[in-house]
Amino acid sequence: MRRRLLALVCVSSFLLTGCGLVPGGTERRTVTVWLMKHSASQEFLDRFTEDFERTHPDLDVDIRIQEWTGIGEKVQTALETAGPDGPDVIEVGNTQVAQYAEGDELLDLTLESIRDWGRDDWLPGLAEPGRWGTQQYGIPWYAANRVVIYRKDLFRQAGITAPPKTRDEWLTVTEKLDTGPNQGIYLAGQDWYTLAGFIWEEGGELAEERNGVWRGTLDSPAALRGMDFYRRLQALGDGPVDADEEHPPQAEVFAEGRVAQIVAVPGLARVILQQNPDLEDALGYFPVPGRTADRPGAVFTGGSDLVVPANTDDKEGAVEVVAALTGARWNTELARTMNYVPNKAALADPEAGEEGVEAMVAGATRGRATPITPEWGVVEADNPIKEYMTKVLTGADPATEAARASRRITEALDFEPG
Repeated sequence: MRRRLLALVCVSSFLLTGCGLVPGGTERRTVTVWLMKHSASQEFLDRFTEDFERTHPDLDVDIRIQEWTGIGEKVQTALETAGPDGPDVIEVGNTQVAQYAEGDELLDLTLESIRDWGRDDWLPGLAEPGRWGTQQYGIPWYAANRVVIYRKDLFRQAGITAPPKTRDEWLTVTEKLDTGPNQGIYLAGQDWYTLAGFIWEEGGELAEERNGVWRGTLDSPAALRGMDFYRRLQALGDGPVDADEEHPPQAEVFAEGRVAQIVAVPGLARVILQQNPDLEDALGYFPVPGRTADRPGAVFTGGSDLVVPANTDDKEGAVEVVAALTGARWNTELARTMNYVPNKAALADPEAGEEGVEAMVAGATRGRATPITPEWGVVEADNPIKEYMTKVLTGADPATEAARASRRITEALDFEPG
């Protein structure tokens, strides 16, 4: 990649090695990797770097940690401006790949994906948003999806001996838990990622592409069924109808001790226990139930992909780093270290024994992502889905409000920046 200028002329094989050359006179190259803060522990990154450089004697790895805040603009600048300090590999959110791939600013890694990396085995919620058209630009790194975090003690007190397996059972159990001072579930009215899973479970979509044109589809019969299930479940608790899961943070509400269930990633349990250590032995996890007992419900899959900028001057080195980080050994190590779901379901077996991760892995097989279009970010910025949810939960006609929200989504997806 970035070829280092030697400050001294080295005249012996010993000095050559000290000047950044491997034995035999081959110059070492440095692959610069941008990873996001908290995606991987420093201990993991140190182990990976040491092993990679040992097994790739012509390559060094320079990992630079980035903040999520403002990263979109920073990545866009790096993709448009080649420079000696620019990244060769970048971690991006799985739903962000399309906006970078649209302008031919990423390397097409389709061949490597099919030939070497087992693309057909990747989790669909990571693999699909990494594609633009028929080409694979984003290589799945890790995933995380929502499960139900519940209070085992409150379940026992209500006479419930096992978590529900179907959505109908979930409603019945939650209604039984919603008694006295206890909330059966805390579900904020604008938790649209959870709603998306319910819509997908019914066979609906947030938006669909037809003949190259995207339109919102919250008003389809299937999507309306998903919203109706959300309405019925949300009513079995005291979640605010006009706010999302961070206002107030649902972990804080759960930690107060009167909530039987929340829908969240398992990692949120750490926050809960920081605020209420007495719940250490009370927390349990199960996959979001589906319509039938033979499979979990559909869920939104969040996570990260690795991409290679088209302006890298060391494609070979960048591809080697991506192959190592997303390959079986280090992908499994990352999942074990950080309690993630690896990029292939088959790699999740070593996680057995961690209840939250097991529930997440089970749900990951039904994982989905938001519509794969660069303009989806425009939808989220204004987010008519949240307003639609609040109106339905406060008594407005679902079909009317769904049609209105769908029109706004269609307008946003037709957005053309000036």
